[in-house]
Amino acid sequence: MDEMTASRQPQRRTRRMPTADELRIWREYIETAELIRARIAASLQQESGLSTGDYVVLLALSEADAQRMRSSELATRIGWDRSRLSHHVGRMERRELIRREECPTDNRGAEIVLTPTGADAFDRSTVPHLREIRAVFVDALSAEQLAAAGDVARALRAHLT
Repeated sequence: MDEMTASRQPQRRTRRMPTADELRIWREYIETAELIRARIAASLQQESGLSTGDYVVLLALSEADAQRMRSSELATRIGWDRSRLSHHVGRMERRELIRREECPTDNRGAEIVLTPTGADAFDRSTVPHLREIRAVFVDALSAEQLAAAGDVARALRAHLT
C-alpha cells in the first residue's frame, strides 16, 4: 500500500485493557451502586410493599397525561423490553395498581392506566422513598461530590446513547 492509500484508510483504535487501578475503580462503582440499589429497594419494599419495578412504573404513569400510556411507550420510557413490562404489568394488575385498556386510537395496542389504588400506593411510598434516597445517597456526599457524581452519570449516559 502506498503512502497516499494508507493516509485514506480509517485509523484503527486499539482498545487497551483496563489498568489495575481502573478495574479497582470500576469494581468500587459497581459494588457500591448495587449496595445503594439494594438498600433503597429493601426500604421501599418494607415501607410500602412496592418493588423498585412497581415504583418505576407508577412514577411514569403518575407523570403521564391522564395517568395512562401505551405499553410500548411505557417500556421505552422506563428502559425495559416489552416482555419484561408485560410480565410485570400482569403482576401489578392482579394487585389492582394498574389496569390495561384497549387503545382507543389503535386496537393493536394497549394502554396501561394508573388506578386509584396504584395512585394511593405511589403517593404513600414517595416520601419514605425520597427520605431513603437522601439518607443513603445524598447525605453521604459533599455538595462537590454530588455535583461530580452528576457529571459522571451524564458523561456515561452520553457515551452510551
